[in-house]
Amino acid sequence: MAVSECLVRLLRTRDADFEAAFHALEQRRQRDAEEVGRAVSEIVDDVRRRGDDALLDATERFDGYRLAPAEIVVSSQQMAAGAARLGPEDRDALGSAAERIRAFHSLKLPQSWQQEREGEVLGQLVRPLASVGLYVPAFKAPLASTVLMLGIPAAVAGVPQVVMASPGREPHPAVLEAARLAGVTRMLRVGGAQAVAALAFGTESVSRVDKIMGPGNAYVQAAKRQVFGQVAIDAEAGPSEVLIVADENAAPAFVAADLMAQAEHDPAASVVLVTPSEALAQATLEELAKQISGQPREEIARQALAGSSALIVTRSLEEAMELANRYAAEHLELMLAEPQRWLERVEHAGAVFLGAYSPVPLGDYVAGPSHVLPTGGTARFFSVVGVEDFLKRSSVIGFSPSAVRRLGPTAVRLAELEGLHAHARAVSLRLERDD
Repeated sequence: MAVSECLVRLLRTRDADFEAAFHALEQRRQRDAEEVGRAVSEIVDDVRRRGDDALLDATERFDGYRLAPAEIVVSSQQMAAGAARLGPEDRDALGSAAERIRAFHSLKLPQSWQQEREGEVLGQLVRPLASVGLYVPAFKAPLASTVLMLGIPAAVAGVPQVVMASPGREPHPAVLEAARLAGVTRMLRVGGAQAVAALAFGTESVSRVDKIMGPGNAYVQAAKRQVFGQVAIDAEAGPSEVLIVADENAAPAFVAADLMAQAEHDPAASVVLVTPSEALAQATLEELAKQISGQPREEIARQALAGSSALIVTRSLEEAMELANRYAAEHLELMLAEPQRWLERVEHAGAVFLGAYSPVPLGDYVAGPSHVLPTGGTARFFSVVGVEDFLKRSSVIGFSPSAVRRLGPTAVRLAELEGLHAHARAVSLRLERDD
């Protein structure tokens, strides 16, 4: 067996066992093991009860460094000094990305509105959340781009208090500069389930927030689920994934490179090529073997390719698009001669990338839309992070006496139908007035 054949499974929809194999890809979302849930529950409860002491103990236990209470929060002076250590070219790159992200999220900012007609006032009041917590992982790489992708939409929405939690005693200068550009108002040197609990319940050093957003490992995601209801949370962000739909004209080197770009994220990443071209699938296998050799994160990529990943040969492009919708990818690439034509068929995807020159990393850093996307098939019901996630809407309802006379009898009838006679009385009293 050639080395390329060992890297990733090659599946064909015409094979008898294909449905079982593809179902496994659809079920790539891993539920936390019971022990993870139990451990997280203990951490969350401990932080809720003991505050800073529990937060510091858990940080030492899981992240390997001990902080004094005064060190939990990174001061504004420390943030500025750390950011100043970043080289000018890196600072310019972050600044350029921040400008594009801010411009994109400013395009369609939801606004309050009212409509007045026939004695009725109906509308919506749109207001920013009062406070949000942004979780930014840090140990595998300094994810400065994630700070921008979460913090800038919050700033555009007008959130006054943006608290960022990121593990590590010494935050990377790029993360600090990104926090400055994004308008983060408070930064914490803590991560993991303990940071999520601190943001949800508050401690002596950490103010509680109204919503927690951002990616993280199984412990972070389990903690977010457990504090939901105490605070709002975003869609769960699991291991990275990409599905590429490609035709026979796609360049195997491009396809392999884009699969590798996601495979290097995490051993649990899922990368999939779906194509009606057997020749492209075989050529992509060979390219993967070439490109993976000697990469700094080669072992991580090999584990990802050998896990929840596959190259799939279909009977047609129509069948390929059907599989793409079933998979509901975080990132969907349409590496097709006419990608806009096929865009109409996309039902479920976190983000769609059109054509051979639209690789996911451009979306990760500089395109403008957020790269914080639903994973594990949850693009069927969750969406990309946007300004809307940092806003809340309230209904506005007003009636004049004449409008009550027109619509009140219907409300009374429906209230009585439901057996809610006090509801009916609240309306009928007004109908009895002769204003």
